[in-house]
Amino acid sequence: MAGTEATRYDIKKGAAWITLNRPENRNALSAILVTELYDHLMASNANDDVRSIIITGTDPAFCAGADLKSPPGSSIDGGGRAVPYPEVLAAIQDSPKPVIAAVNGAAFAGGLGLVGASDIVITADQVQFSFSEVRIGVIPAVISVVCLPKLGTHHGMKLFLTGERFTGEQAVAMGFAHRAVPRADLEAAVQEEVDMINLGGPNAVVECKKLVRRVPQLSREEAFKETAEWSGRMFRAPEGAEGMAAFREKRKASWIKD
Repeated sequence: MAGTEATRYDIKKGAAWITLNRPENRNALSAILVTELYDHLMASNANDDVRSIIITGTDPAFCAGADLKSPPGSSIDGGGRAVPYPEVLAAIQDSPKPVIAAVNGAAFAGGLGLVGASDIVITADQVQFSFSEVRIGVIPAVISVVCLPKLGTHHGMKLFLTGERFTGEQAVAMGFAHRAVPRADLEAAVQEEVDMINLGGPNAVVECKKLVRRVPQLSREEAFKETAEWSGRMFRAPEGAEGMAAFREKRKASWIKD
């Protein structure tokens, strides 16, 4: 296990677990925490042994949002750099590896950006979510970029205007999360997702993530043309050949580890 003051970093069963580790301020987004989170994402991307990335928090919270008690940049020691939060959200979406948010506790305001940016969201069922910015006279501006595509304007309008709280189960119903489970079952539920990802070809998983981001940006004609070419490349690639051979021979593909 690698560790720092603000985060923990573990690699388990082909997955990198990044844990926000400032429970005394409910894992608020200080400059040092955000920068360490970004560095862990980059390290995970560069590690071929890592197939997926999990972001979670040290109980009792997932992330309370911005660290309002510290001036901007005050948590960076020794003149070090501070990574802007939008770069972290972009890094989550742009990571070639699936990023799973394991929401263990309350997620408020800017902390919901991590949820919105993640590819898969597994949450404890009774945790509290809130776009609480309006309650202190500001707006969920930056995080709207990654949260509104999941919530849509219908749910987003009400939640942004009121700052009301909603549970993990309600987040699933609104399409903001994929699964809600009892808190005691959260890690096992995340591991199920990791195990399923590990069954897929490593390059196919990377390309699937690109596909989901790319296709909505295209017209129908462009999408058919581009995806037909894309499909051909995947079938011709060594990984595709191995996957089809394993299917024919009724054996596990070479990337599946026992």
